[in-house]
Formats: sequence, C-alpha cells, structure tokens
Amino acid sequence: MTPSGDFLPGWFAAGGVAMWVLFILSVLSIATVIGRLLVFAVQSPARTRIAETLLERLTQGDTVGAREQAEMARTPVDRVVARGLLLTARFHADSTAWMEEMQRLAREELEQLRQGLRLLELTAAVAPLIGLLGTVFGMIEAFQALETAGSRVDPAALSGGIWEALVTTAAGLVVAIPALAAWHGFDRWLERGRHAMEDRLTRLRPLLVEQGGLDAQSGDQAPLAAQNGMAHAS
Repeated sequence: MTPSGDFLPGWFAAGGVAMWVLFILSVLSIATVIGRLLVFAVQSPARTRIAETLLERLTQGDTVGAREQAEMARTPVDRVVARGLLLTARFHADSTAWMEEMQRLAREELEQLRQGLRLLELTAAVAPLIGLLGTVFGMIEAFQALETAGSRVDPAALSGGIWEALVTTAAGLVVAIPALAAWHGFDRWLERGRHAMEDRLTRLRPLLVEQGGLDAQSGDQAPLAAQNGMAHAS
C-alpha cells in the first residue's frame, strides 16, 4: 500500500499491485469494446438487406437475380444465406447435408464475431475479486500497523489505512460494471444475428425445394437442426 512514485495519483499508488492489474484489465476491455464496435458497425450481425433481396428474387423465380445478390453479401447473415444458395448444387439435392453445412457456416460466422468477448466476460467476473483481494491485503497491513503502534494508536492513520485499502474494491467495481454491460450488449446483438440467420435459412430452404435444388423429404427436420446448432454457437 506504499506509493510507487510521485508521478502516480495518491489513490492509485495506495492500491498497490491490484490497481495495476485492474488498470491493465480496463485498458484491454476498452480496446476490445472499441474493436468490436468497429467490426459490428461494418458487419452488423442483424443486418439482412442482401438476404431479404435474395429471398425476394427467389420468390419471384428470378434465380439469376438472386445469385447476383449473393455475390454482394458482406454481413454474416447475408453471407450465410448467399452460401446457402450458391452451394445448393454441391449437395446434389441432399437437404440434410445442405443444412449441416449451413449450421457449420453459421457457427463459424458467429464465432468470428465473438472474438474478444470472453475477455469482457472474464473482466466482469475477475475485477471485483481482484479489488476485494487488494482490500483484504490493505486491511491486513492497516491492522498490523495498529498492532505495532500498541497504545500509541493514531485514529487518523488507522482510518487513512482503511480508506486506502477500500480503494481497490471501488476500482474493481468501476472496471467490472462497464465490462459486464458491454458484454451483455454485444451478446444481445449476436443473439439477434443468430435469430436472423435461423429465420432466413428457414425461409430459404422451401424456396430451394420448390425450385428443385433440394430434396423435400430428407430435410423435413432441417430448420430445427439449424436452430439447435446455432444456439450452441452463441
């Protein structure tokens, strides 16, 4: 709990090593949030403009126009739906194999979007514990000083040692609360993307069956299988 140097604020130096650990976690969390926001701004998990246009073209029987839209896919949902159309011939009308491939692609897209979010989850869980640990060590030092002082106890010094110890608990909560809020926000964003993938694939399959690209009988349970597979990915 001894100040590390004149260049540090007194309250930071009072927190000791725990404050440095929390500082590093806060920097990593901020970098993760900024990075994910930039990625989600470009590749929004719930954006489906190309997928909607593709499905509309297929509904109208315009396969050529739908394939042209598939080549323009840039967001996760759009790419999965586009691949669903472009890979139809590869599976020779086997709807089950086609849906299994769609599940794999959906999990892959969602996993790429989730990169870094584990750090936010870890920070939200660990930061308060680190702060509490720092407080415990600080309280131990304060009471050791109290024991050493014996009958010459200075109440001001004791209270000063206690507030220095409590600084790390406050810092841990300050780091953890925004990290937890950001993690839940991104997780909800990804959940919307997962539901969008499920919905568009469920709408795509009957259109491909109608056009003879997939076998209707072998894939009766395919939409449910896709839901289960993508649910695990989130």
